[in-house]
Amino acid sequence: MISIFRDRTLLGLNLAVVFMMVGVGMVMPQLPQRIIDFDGNGRSVGYLASAFAFSYLLLQVPSGSLADRIGFKPLLVFGYLLCSLTGLVFYYATGSYMVFFARLLQGAGEAPIWALAPALLSVRFPFAKGKVMGIYSAVLHIGLALGPIMGVILAKVAGSDAVFLVYAAGCLAGAIAIYLLVDNSAKQNYQLTGTFDIPAVFQLIKSWRTLLSLLGITLYGASYGIFHTNIPVFLSAEKNFASLHMGIFFSLFYGAISFSQVIAGPLSDKFGRNIFMIAGLFTVAGGFVTMAAYSFPLILPVLTITAFGMGVFYLASMAYLHEIVPDSLKGTISGAYYLFWGSGYFFGPLLITQAVELRGFQAAMTVYSLLVLLVAVGMILVLGLKRAVRK
Repeated sequence: MISIFRDRTLLGLNLAVVFMMVGVGMVMPQLPQRIIDFDGNGRSVGYLASAFAFSYLLLQVPSGSLADRIGFKPLLVFGYLLCSLTGLVFYYATGSYMVFFARLLQGAGEAPIWALAPALLSVRFPFAKGKVMGIYSAVLHIGLALGPIMGVILAKVAGSDAVFLVYAAGCLAGAIAIYLLVDNSAKQNYQLTGTFDIPAVFQLIKSWRTLLSLLGITLYGASYGIFHTNIPVFLSAEKNFASLHMGIFFSLFYGAISFSQVIAGPLSDKFGRNIFMIAGLFTVAGGFVTMAAYSFPLILPVLTITAFGMGVFYLASMAYLHEIVPDSLKGTISGAYYLFWGSGYFFGPLLITQAVELRGFQAAMTVYSLLVLLVAVGMILVLGLKRAVRK
């Protein structure tokens, strides 16, 4: 354990991600309102998630392939610098089109950060990957949870636009930490367990148990996007949330996802993944279908429990997928996660936005909850509630 905590690469990755994620936590509560201020309505807010997901998805596989040749470090530095530039574009934006362009840049910048940092930790610490990736994930979510409240305080002191400059500075500090501390080994310098292979993904989804898990991950991605876009608009327009309330909402959201993984990890190790995947989806469905009935402050616990269910499903489903595939497909299943999660994050908020326009928020959330329930019931029928056994 001492050698892990003395590792400069782990230190650099953790410092960089906390610098950036505090800024992300500050920025995300501001963006929906910024679009409303520019456009006069929230009809296009769903595109905030989709613009990010488009470039994020587009660059996932190229990032991994390039890292094989030139190493992790240059791509991680580039990602943090691009995110720093994103903060400046947010700050100088004069219309919603510039905000959406900045989200495209942000997706391109975060693609190597989200994909390569955990991959580097996984291959650098093959016998302690769970521990170091858990540390990294905890640091990441601590930054996200702290950011919204710190952003509200900063906005009151220096104005709401100041959060974008702090985000830009944090990402720049992250790039410096990566440059000074992180080792530049490429993936090929380590013993790997497979790479991402699109044809292999199609082979995997022929199995109902794999397909249902990936469909659940798609809905998890959609839920994440809905929490970033549609729900803040609803809270602002329908529940009269002020900036402080919005900061509390985002802090609770990120904190619940982080805490849920700490709880679900050891419990799913003991009792199996299936029951936690199913319980997580039922919690998400229940939260989405009932949230509109509550106002501040009661709506906050409902949303927090919903986010907790998302985190439980995420951790259990990822562990489940890695348990049921052979070692030769570990890379493929990780890539499939990003593909399906990103697809949900891209399309989910857009579809919800259209549904809200046609039938209202409550009807949209009801239909979405039924989709989540359908996948949960499918898991009960196909997977059961017992521990999975790899074939």
